[in-house]
Amino acid sequence: MRNKGAVITLTLIITLLCVYYLSFTLVSRNIQNEATSIATTENGNVNFSKKQEYLDSVWAQPVYNLLGIDYTFQEVKDTELNLGLDLQGGMHVILEISPVDILKGLSGGNEDPEFLGAIAQARLDQRNSQEAFSQLFYNAFKQSAPNRNLSEIFATAANRGRIDFDSSDDEILEVINFEIEDAIDRSFNILRTRVDRFGTSQPNLQRLQGTGRIQVEIPGADNPERVRKLLQGVAKLEFWEIATPQEYFNSLITVNSMLVEEERAKLVLNADSTVADPLETDALSSLVETPLVSDQDSTEADSTASELASQLEGDSTSTGLDSIANTEVSPLFALQQSSEGLVYNVTDTSQINRILKREDVRSMLPRNIRFLWDAKPHDHEDGAEPHLELHAIRYTRGGKAPLSGEIVTNAYQTLNPRNSSPAVSLQMSPDGARTWKRLTTDASRANPKGRIAIALDSYIYSAPFVDEPIPNGQSIITGTFTLEEAQDLAAILKAGALPAPTTIVQQAIIGPSLGKEAQRQGIVSIFSGLVLVVLFMIAYYSKGGFVANFALAFNIFFIMGILAQLNAALTLPGIAGIVLTIGMSIDANVLIFERIREELRNGVRLREAISTGYKKAYSSIIDSNVTTFLTAVILYVLGQGPVKGFAITLMIGIACSFFSAVFITRVIVDWMVRKGDQSKMSFTTPFSKGVLSNLGIDFLGKRKIAYVCSAIFITVGVALIATNGLNFGVDFRGGRSYVVTFDEPVIASDIKTSLSQDFEGAGTEVKTYGASSVVKITTSYRVDEDSDSVDAAVERVLIGGLERFSGKQYIADDSKVDGSHFTISSSNKVSPTIADDIKNASQQSIVLSLIVIFLYILIRFRRWQFGLGAIVALFHDSMVVLSAYALMGAMGIMYEVDQVFIAAMLTIIGYSINDTVIVFDRIRENLNLKTSTDLVKTFNLSINGTLNRTLITSVTTLIVVLVLLIFGGEVLRGFSFALLIGVLVGTYSSVFIASPVVVDLNKKQLAKQSAS
Repeated sequence: MRNKGAVITLTLIITLLCVYYLSFTLVSRNIQNEATSIATTENGNVNFSKKQEYLDSVWAQPVYNLLGIDYTFQEVKDTELNLGLDLQGGMHVILEISPVDILKGLSGGNEDPEFLGAIAQARLDQRNSQEAFSQLFYNAFKQSAPNRNLSEIFATAANRGRIDFDSSDDEILEVINFEIEDAIDRSFNILRTRVDRFGTSQPNLQRLQGTGRIQVEIPGADNPERVRKLLQGVAKLEFWEIATPQEYFNSLITVNSMLVEEERAKLVLNADSTVADPLETDALSSLVETPLVSDQDSTEADSTASELASQLEGDSTSTGLDSIANTEVSPLFALQQSSEGLVYNVTDTSQINRILKREDVRSMLPRNIRFLWDAKPHDHEDGAEPHLELHAIRYTRGGKAPLSGEIVTNAYQTLNPRNSSPAVSLQMSPDGARTWKRLTTDASRANPKGRIAIALDSYIYSAPFVDEPIPNGQSIITGTFTLEEAQDLAAILKAGALPAPTTIVQQAIIGPSLGKEAQRQGIVSIFSGLVLVVLFMIAYYSKGGFVANFALAFNIFFIMGILAQLNAALTLPGIAGIVLTIGMSIDANVLIFERIREELRNGVRLREAISTGYKKAYSSIIDSNVTTFLTAVILYVLGQGPVKGFAITLMIGIACSFFSAVFITRVIVDWMVRKGDQSKMSFTTPFSKGVLSNLGIDFLGKRKIAYVCSAIFITVGVALIATNGLNFGVDFRGGRSYVVTFDEPVIASDIKTSLSQDFEGAGTEVKTYGASSVVKITTSYRVDEDSDSVDAAVERVLIGGLERFSGKQYIADDSKVDGSHFTISSSNKVSPTIADDIKNASQQSIVLSLIVIFLYILIRFRRWQFGLGAIVALFHDSMVVLSAYALMGAMGIMYEVDQVFIAAMLTIIGYSINDTVIVFDRIRENLNLKTSTDLVKTFNLSINGTLNRTLITSVTTLIVVLVLLIFGGEVLRGFSFALLIGVLVGTYSSVFIASPVVVDLNKKQLAKQSAS
């Protein structure tokens, strides 16, 4: 083997990288287990607030040292292998930014009936169209007012310079599209800031390009209502006057004295005892016994407090700060990092927050003072820990800011005219300009110069000093901005000018108990499938099986490591992808080993047989992996949510299996047969010797029988689909579904009958979901209404109906289900609009897969007959699977057709083409060798020659699919069933459909052979 050293080197590099990235996962799990242990009460219950408090306390603390580099818990979490929501619980939301409000904002609130009518019509048309909303609006407007121009609606004073009465409709549409995209970008930035502060680890936020939608995933979210408010609340932009230190500092000194006295009293009480729980000591433990700064730092902090008081009052003696500086101080002063303000390290902000949130502390502070943090940390020039400033703002009666976001008409990034540094230009409305003039006049006349804070969602983004009054509402905000920061600030300021409310069009909530159960099922599936495949390979290929299993272990290890490196999430469908990879990755080794066995049967020496086997199998392995990889790419591009996780895992698995099966096994096999010692390597066992070899079955002679059998089965299936339809999930039809857990068995049909009174006039389905005590309820009740109030109302109706039916009470905590309570373990909502989009994307993915595969086969085999034969076989397989679903439905076993089903269909397409390409590759080889002039004989010879590989690969894949079907849980039940049918029919079609169709398409050649 050439380049053996390169393969070994690359394997070592990948292994070390995987170890590096997976080590963060182990550290993170240990810390979370420690948090759980600390938060577990005597009766075994976990106090989740206390657990989160512990995790917050170590969030910015170094917890892992690797090669001399310290990593904080935040950095560890950012690098670990993420778990999807279905494996840990949480909330998945897709938000749609309302273009209606953007249009109305651009029009200046125009009440023109034709304008409003066009918007209403566009909203209706959007449900059944893939066109942009702006184009739908324009079409509706021209239909109702063909002689009017958009300039009549949008040529307002606020749009001066962009739109006037001479602007064409195309120019105005360009402005509208820009504002819609700009609003989505601004909303994305605001939501990202909010989600990052939600108090949970690893939130995921991404734009769904081309849709105007934003996907948000928040692991561990246990308060859906809070998440909805967080995501849908309009960004609150406010301008506040910053108070001078003289207005609040004496109050802080009083608070400090109280905290010091409390700690002294606590030390006296605890003199003869030790502290058991670090969380129970609260922030005050840093005063004496466990300082968070060194003695030198503490002295500097004391001195800082004294110096600041001297600056404020002119004499430290009069304030009493000199005595504090000579004794202990609370974290309020001890942790201060600057004499110029309340500046703290990021790691210390949680302690300061706990102090300021205390009721007794708040009562000591002036009523007109409120404290707000900086939005972003500032880095020290000397490389020390980043810090945040705590700003004291003048809080007006009623809590209303002197100026709010409504007064901003425009904002954009510019340059400071004094030094050309990045700055932000701001334009205000007339009313806002008058108030702004008064605020800036007061601030500029103050001694020292006053500051005005610009806050978004109660976080300070900028707090500039005001040098002079600003009379016209046109301002330039300067500071130490980078270009990107100035652009972000401009976008945030502009958010108040064109509010863009968000609508939740898809929502899924998964309880932590359901997530833990999914984890258990996933682990069982992986290990069960792995063990069975390992045993089979050893039983069939002897020492070759050991080599294949060793490569398989590398494959799984590489998949996990690369997932961690890419910061991808491991989902339940992703685990299905790994389990499927276990079966499919054996395929390459089967191809190689069967080729080696053929050479050995022909009398070739072992070393030469190994070399020839790898060489001959290489082309087939490339073709089969590329076609499967292409379907995974399409699935990733067009899929959403957990389907993407499946596609990512499948792509990584294909790449890793190719490397491990082709290159790693070759290195091992060559090492085992080194120096001509052939006794150390074998590829047969008494069980497998001679199995399926030297067959001479006339498969093509039976092709017409196969055509008839397939036609009958598909016809029956199509008839059932036409009569009964398919059981579409909420992904494809819209609606709401709930998984409800009781503590004892319930009868699904009785629940459906009872709920029909509550969900009157709506289609409602209830079915057992795995265990007999768990049901899945799907309803179209009020499906066309998207507001949060409707979501809450539907859930109340459901809970009320279930309480009436069961006589039990609803409880939100899914870990406390007992004889008198039930819970909603998970819920899912999909609006009709996004359901149509998902359905269209699914159809596109299947059609695109068929086209791409046809083109690839055409290019590789250079005969259109091969490409068309492959497509006919794939279409056949898809129809058989759909027919099987319809047949099971007629028997009362209902499997849902949803996104996961589409993932299964694309996997089946990839698997089936894999089988077909292997056969085609052998046909091409035999045609080139001209082993026979008889086309039918050549095809039969090729099918018989690959039958061993075809059946063995099918068996190994069926093993893991059966494991998924049995142990994968209800979420993957339909997926596993589709794969089971797909593997069987894929094997069948590669023999009885694809190759025979190619033969039948070569009628001219067959006719010539018959004539001769």
